[in-house]
Amino acid sequence: MTVISIVGHSGSGKTTLVEKLIRELCTRGLKVATIKHAHHKVELDTPGKDSYRYKDAGAVMSMLLTRDALQLVADAKEEREPEQLAQRFLGEADVVLAEGFSHAPGAKIEVLRRACEQPPRCAIADGLIAIVTDMDEVYPQLPHFALEDVSGIVDFILKRAK
Repeated sequence: MTVISIVGHSGSGKTTLVEKLIRELCTRGLKVATIKHAHHKVELDTPGKDSYRYKDAGAVMSMLLTRDALQLVADAKEEREPEQLAQRFLGEADVVLAEGFSHAPGAKIEVLRRACEQPPRCAIADGLIAIVTDMDEVYPQLPHFALEDVSGIVDFILKRAK
């Protein structure tokens, strides 16, 4: 399993890029999973429903299974890293795309657009392996991909996976 974090500032196009990468990877026959790091509180379960009640009673995990979907709600008291999460919960995937996790260890591709007027979030020492950008002057020693070069980015990810 290959785990790559897609990082960048808010509004840089991370989510749009992840969507395009998922489609391209799926077209190539790969099973793709995603992990999204949210910096704000998100309600993952509905108060009063069975799965919520199980967690409220003390369960460390609660799984809801329907005919065609599965939801897992688990305690996450400490920060978890994409690689840990992928190994624990996403074992069926060939590729895991994690959005965010700028400060976690692991391979990262940063989306950096001139219009955002921000410096890079990550350095090479942070695990940065490539840049998706409309600028040439940032980290010239790393591979650069145009914002729409989805096929090239997927080729790069798959070469790293071998």
